[in-house]
Amino acid sequence: MGRVANPPQAASLPTATHMSGNNKVHGLVGQSPEIVSLRRLIEKASRIVLPVLLLGETGTGKEVVARAIHNANPRGNFVPIDCGALVGTLMESELFGHVKGSFSGAAADKKGLVELADGGTAFFDEIGDLPLEFQVKLLRLIQESEFRPVGSLHWRKVDLRIIAATHRDLKAEVAATRFRQDLYYRLNVFAVRLPPLRDRKQDIPLLVEHFLEAGRISGFLPSPETMQTLLSYDWPGNVRELKHCIERMAALHSDGALQSMDLPSALQYHRAANGLHRLDEAVTELPEFTPSRRIPMIAAPVISIPESQRQAIAAALAATGGNRGEAARKLGIGRTTLYRKMKAYRID
Repeated sequence: MGRVANPPQAASLPTATHMSGNNKVHGLVGQSPEIVSLRRLIEKASRIVLPVLLLGETGTGKEVVARAIHNANPRGNFVPIDCGALVGTLMESELFGHVKGSFSGAAADKKGLVELADGGTAFFDEIGDLPLEFQVKLLRLIQESEFRPVGSLHWRKVDLRIIAATHRDLKAEVAATRFRQDLYYRLNVFAVRLPPLRDRKQDIPLLVEHFLEAGRISGFLPSPETMQTLLSYDWPGNVRELKHCIERMAALHSDGALQSMDLPSALQYHRAANGLHRLDEAVTELPEFTPSRRIPMIAAPVISIPESQRQAIAAALAATGGNRGEAARKLGIGRTTLYRKMKAYRID
């Protein structure tokens, strides 16, 4: 693990208790410039009939945005289609339907997902995972607004809004011949890139309250120490990871507030490394500092969380001459928390 960036200061960010209706529009929670811009793009996308391509890392909320585009100018059904699951003849039937007798077990005509979306929106989630044999069929659906059910000799017309989403680099997929170039150009007419959560951390307090309210446990907000950890973490799993984190903490919560002890292991490691980094900088600034006293940073999570915390606390006490209040301040934790951990780790 490299050096840990200093977390944003919670005081300069909107607190969860200040959340208002204006901070949740089209199902998107937040008031960062990135979310404000995304809302404008949703409004524009809802007014066009061209395909929309949503780009972004896993967990950034691509289906939320797709539904927002549909709901901003609603007509017909919103039908999500998992492209990664479209393999084999049965999956073609799921997508385009089939006629009676087209294969063993086809006892009656069946509508596919595309036909169910007729008059509404078909959302092709993870379009980069769509097998090549289906890509040519999707291309015809986009270009001609028609499809053919399995076992049928006739094409059927549909009126669809098509939204596709992927976490993949489609240009790279085209270069690797895993994605058709003509389909890429047909989809990439109105592209919307969703920001990762690390680029809009000021929305985290609002998201936290939203997830707590959704779980009907809005009376339990994160402690200041826990919120600082949430704000300093980079969230590789984005909003989805934050949602799962809050749900876990809510299930384990103590009375009064969500505590750092209930954080998932990834955030526990991050918090421990962040504490060591802050302590390393604090010790470096001491007048009596010598290079030999520098606290070694964790290069990778190879020691246990309790051991890393024990080392950080011991080093903080040594650096402050045993002043527990000053040690707690340098570690960024409360004095009560420091006392509790000293007792748990048997530090005198």
